[in-house]
Amino acid sequence: MAELETEFLCEVSVDLEAPQDVGATPHGNRQIYYVKGGTVEGPKLKGEVLPGGGDWLLLRPDGAGELDVRGTLRTDDGHLIYTYYRGIISASPDIAQRVAQGESVDPSEYYFRTAPVYETASEKYSWLNRIVAVAVGRFAPNWVGYKVYSIL
Repeated sequence: MAELETEFLCEVSVDLEAPQDVGATPHGNRQIYYVKGGTVEGPKLKGEVLPGGGDWLLLRPDGAGELDVRGTLRTDDGHLIYTYYRGIISASPDIAQRVAQGESVDPSEYYFRTAPVYETASEKYSWLNRIVAVAVGRFAPNWVGYKVYSIL
């Protein structure tokens, strides 16, 4: 069996609107974050995160958050790429409070991982349709960022 190897794909930075707090549903506390815009920067993938996507975050009773994200990227040469991913974010109440107050908290102090999937009709970027990716995230008020890696 081959060992797991990764290759850096890109870094993503996303500005978010203030959350819509749906409140305590039967599944947990639902918050919806809509994307205002952002950037994608990597050796084989550069462009922007288009407005209109979002995260339908579910804050579970155990304190972890389930991410449910959908969005569209436009490459610097004009191709559209749809992305969606699930993930988990888990930070202690103290860490969450520090971030909410605007303090810069090192990502090693919390867990924030996602598994992006890409879909495009672009022939140039069709290789994205055939990869498995993982991302390590960080967050601040109304902002998220990811380092995305392709699993080789």
